[in-house]
Amino acid sequence: MARAVADEDEKKQLQRQSPVPGEAEYKCHPARNDLRSFFTSNQQRENGGAGASEGQVQRNTTESRDAEHRQQAFVESVIANLEQIVEDADAEPQLAQDVGGIKDFDPKIHVFADPALRIPIEAFHPDTRDEVRRAYLLNGPTQPVGHNFPRKSVDNRVTDEKFGHDAFTKAGYRNWRNAYHGFPLHVGGPSSYHNRARMDADDFNNQRSSIRHNVQTHTKEAEQKYEVRVTASLDIATFLLMQGHAIRGHDKSSSSQNNGNFLEMLEWYKTRKEEVKAAFDELCPTNARMTSHTIQKDLAKSCAREITQVIKEEIGDSLFSVLIDESRDISIAEQMAVIVRYVNKKGIVVERFLGLKHVKDTSADSLKEALVSLLAKHGLPIARLRGQGYDGASNMRGEFNGLQKLIRDENSYAFYIHCFAHQLQLVVVSVTSAVSSFDDFFNYLGLIVTSVSASCKRKDMLTENHRLTILDKLERGQNFTGRGKNQNTNLSRPGDTRWGSHFRTLTRIELMWDDVVTVLSMVHEDARNPGRAGGLVHQMESFRFVFNMKLMLKVLRITNDLSLLLQRKDQNIVQAMSLLVDVKTRLVNLRNDGWDVLLNEVKSFCNAKKIPIPNMEDAIPRWGRSRLAEITITQEHYYRVDTFFAAVDAIITEMDHRFSEVSSEFLVCFSCLDPRDSFSNFNVDKIARLTEIYDQDFSDDDRSRIRDQLETFILHVRRVDEFLACYDLESLAAIKS
Repeated sequence: MARAVADEDEKKQLQRQSPVPGEAEYKCHPARNDLRSFFTSNQQRENGGAGASEGQVQRNTTESRDAEHRQQAFVESVIANLEQIVEDADAEPQLAQDVGGIKDFDPKIHVFADPALRIPIEAFHPDTRDEVRRAYLLNGPTQPVGHNFPRKSVDNRVTDEKFGHDAFTKAGYRNWRNAYHGFPLHVGGPSSYHNRARMDADDFNNQRSSIRHNVQTHTKEAEQKYEVRVTASLDIATFLLMQGHAIRGHDKSSSSQNNGNFLEMLEWYKTRKEEVKAAFDELCPTNARMTSHTIQKDLAKSCAREITQVIKEEIGDSLFSVLIDESRDISIAEQMAVIVRYVNKKGIVVERFLGLKHVKDTSADSLKEALVSLLAKHGLPIARLRGQGYDGASNMRGEFNGLQKLIRDENSYAFYIHCFAHQLQLVVVSVTSAVSSFDDFFNYLGLIVTSVSASCKRKDMLTENHRLTILDKLERGQNFTGRGKNQNTNLSRPGDTRWGSHFRTLTRIELMWDDVVTVLSMVHEDARNPGRAGGLVHQMESFRFVFNMKLMLKVLRITNDLSLLLQRKDQNIVQAMSLLVDVKTRLVNLRNDGWDVLLNEVKSFCNAKKIPIPNMEDAIPRWGRSRLAEITITQEHYYRVDTFFAAVDAIITEMDHRFSEVSSEFLVCFSCLDPRDSFSNFNVDKIARLTEIYDQDFSDDDRSRIRDQLETFILHVRRVDEFLACYDLESLAAIKS
C-alpha cells in the first residue's frame, strides 16, 4: 500500500512538472521502457501462446507479418520520440501546441488495444486528432484476451467522481475492492465527467446534426456557387481597375437607375452567363453575395497587392530609379505619388506606379521619410537606387536641403535628373516673372479666348467669319489652295503647364486676328450690360499687345521643336542635347541681331491692321510708375531694353541654370551607346568617363582595361548583323539579355 501511494505521489509530481500533457505520464509509466518486451510477449500471445497448434501459429504469423513489422518499427520510433519529447520538456518548457506531433496517422500502427500503451492524443498533430478519435470509436469496446494481469496491492482509498479521468488511460486503476462503489460514482449524474465525455463522443460521431456543422459546412454545390460569385466579382473588379474606372456609384438604392460600374456590369454579366446568374439569384445567402462595398474594397486591395508583388518580382535585384510628384486627393490630403523605372529581364525600360504615400507636410525631411518607408515596405533598398526624377520645386531639387540632396547623402549614385520637357516649360515661364508686362499680356490672352469661346453662338460666329475671310483671300489670290491648307479652326485655351498650348493659341490669334476682333465687337454691341469685350478690342489694337505677341511667337518658335522632341517617348538624347545647344545659340543671336527684324515685323503688322505706331523717341514713365514721379524713359528704351532684352536674357539665363552641364554630361555619356547609324555616336572617352562617375562599381583594374574592351566592343557590334538592326538603347539591351 505504501509503495502504491509513493508511486502515485511521484506520478503527480511529474505531472505538475511536465509542460506537455501526457509527457510526464509516459516518463513515469512502467510500459515506457517495456514497449519492446510488451510487443514480444503480445506477439507470442497472438501467435497462440502455450497449447496452440503449429498450423494455427503459422497461419496467424502469415496473416499478421506485415502489420507486426510496421508496428514493431513504430514502437521503436515512439520510444525515441518520447525520449526526445521528455528531454526537450525538461530542458526548455514550451506550450503543447508548439509540438508538431504525428501527422501521418495509420490505424494499424498507431492504435493500441491496451490503454496503458495508447499514445496520448496530445502526441498527434492537431489536424489528425479527429481521425485518431474516430479510429478508436470505430473499434468499439475492447477487452484484453489472454493478458496476464499481475497481482498488485489493493488500494482502500475513498474515490470521487473524478477518479476515472486518467485511471483507464494513463495511471491505471487499483481500487478494485471498492469498484462496486467507485464505478457508479464515476458514472454519476447527467452532468458528470463520464456522461459529458460520452455525449461528446456521440456528438463527434454525429457531427452533421450539430449546429456548428450546419453553420460552418456547406454542400459541394453551395461551395461551387460561392466560387463562381467570387470569380465573377474578381473579374469585374480587375477589368474596372485595369481601365481606370470607378467601382462604386453614389446611389445604390433600389430606385437608382445607375448603381455604379461594378453592380451594373455584374447585372450585364449575369445576362450573358447562366452559371453566374444561377450563383447570384438562386438561393444565394444574403451574407455571401460578394457585392458589398467592403468586398469591393477588399478585391481592389487584393489586386493592388498582387500587382505590387509582380512589380517587385520583376525588379528583382536590379537597379531602379524613382519618379515622384506631389498630389492631393478630393479630401485635400497631401500625398506623394511614387513611380519606379527599371529595365526588366527582356531589356525593356518600363515604368510602374508603385503607390501613394500620405505625408504630413511637403518638407524635404518628411518626403524623404515617406519615400524610404514606402521603398522598404516593398523590399527596395536605397542602395540600389540609381536615379531620381522630381519637379523643379525647391523642396525637391534643392542643392543643399532638397529631397534629392538628402537621398544622395545616403546613396551618392542616385543622380537627380529633372524632366527636360518640364524644365523647358519652366524656362518659358520665367519670362512672365522677369517682365511684368508679359504677365498682363497672358492674362489678356486668356480673357480674349474666354470671351470669344464662351458660348456655342460665339464659336459659330468666329468659325463663320473665318470661313468668309478665307474665301475672300482665295478670291483675291492672297491664299493658295492645297492639301492641309485653309482649314477651319478655332481658338484653344492655353494651358497652365504646357507652354506649347500658348504657342498654338498665339498662332491662331495671329491667323484669325480680324475675325477675333469682329466677334469681340459684336459681343460688345449685343451685350445688354457693359462688358469687357470692348476693352479687349482696345487692348488688342495697341502697339504693346502686338509687340508682346510677336516677341513671344519668335521665342516659342525657336523652342517649340526642342519641346516636341523632349516630349517624345522615343526621344534621342544625343539629338536633344545637340538641339539644346542650337536653341541656346539661336537665342543669343536673337538678342544680338534680332531687334531690328522684330521691330519691322511689328510695324508691318500694325500698318496692315491700322494700329497706331508710337514715336520711339517720345518719353513715357517706367512701367508701373506714376507720371508724378517724373521718372521717364523713351519708347525705344522701354520696348528694346525693358522688354526685348529682359525677356531674352531671362530665357537664356534660366536655360543655362536648369540644363546644367553636370546632367547634360551624364546623359551625353550614356547616349554614346546609341546604336543608330551603326553606333555613329560611339565615343570611348565619354563612355570611360562613366567608370569615374560610378567609381565604386568599378575597380582600378576595370578602369585600366575599359578602353581596350570598348575598342573591341565597337568592332564587334559593327560587324555582327544582329546589332545592326538595333535602333535604340532598349533594343540593344534586349540583345544583351
